[in-house]
Amino acid sequence: MLTPTGELVADVRARGGAACAFNVITVEHAEAIVTGAEAAGCPVILQISENAVRFHHGRLAPIAAAARAVAMAAGVPVALHLDHVESRELLDEAAPNGFGSVMFDASKRPYGENVALTASVAAACHAAGLWVESELGEVGGKDGAHAPGVRTDPAEAAAYVAATGVDALAVAVGSSHAMIDRTARLDQGLIVRLRDAVGVPLVLHGSSGVPDDELSAAVRGGMVKINIGTALNTAFTGAVRATLGDRPDLVDPRRYLTPARSAMAETVAAALRLLSPALHP
Repeated sequence: MLTPTGELVADVRARGGAACAFNVITVEHAEAIVTGAEAAGCPVILQISENAVRFHHGRLAPIAAAARAVAMAAGVPVALHLDHVESRELLDEAAPNGFGSVMFDASKRPYGENVALTASVAAACHAAGLWVESELGEVGGKDGAHAPGVRTDPAEAAAYVAATGVDALAVAVGSSHAMIDRTARLDQGLIVRLRDAVGVPLVLHGSSGVPDDELSAAVRGGMVKINIGTALNTAFTGAVRATLGDRPDLVDPRRYLTPARSAMAETVAAALRLLSPALHP
């Protein structure tokens, strides 16, 4: 069932877990994510990034319509989230296409510009009924908040949230985007300090590179939304590669997309069982 993101996150947070948000690139991703969520009996967030929209020739509506249809047919609560958006034009398409939330990313900009832009976006998105996430960048390192070695300062994060009015904040605590090896170590003490300073839900990006024990500790410490993308693509590609390796004569994509979709669903279910409370424990 399609559920507003803010409601889903608040419910999961109240029950002591984290809302897991998985990246959607193809229809098979959306189907796998919901299948995994149904198997685990947990709510889930489908998120489509600006990069994914670019992959679909810059057209949000078709992939959004597919994800929305999958969400509406699901047996668990499913939210739609537009992720890592830098384009104001794309933000304007979020509410008309059924999204319950957006993540506006001005993290590569100087702090003052990030604050001003994000505050403007948050006000407009709130008026459209959208829950708003942002990322505090340039805490150190030109690559934004998730540059190697960068950490989010609790006092600056508190001031940023107060100035922008965002509903959730992605913070830098040791993870990094697009990691294949699960070797990242999080600053668990910093997570607790950020939780106490900021008040709004904290979001962990780059979670695919973080081991299970570190993720569990992060949720206990105050992480409320966990973003997962690369782990799905690793499962997907591994299954396709294995299938075609065994059957190089295959030409029907259904023959290799079916195991790929199943592998992603298993990855989703495992993550949800670890991090998110089941609806009916």
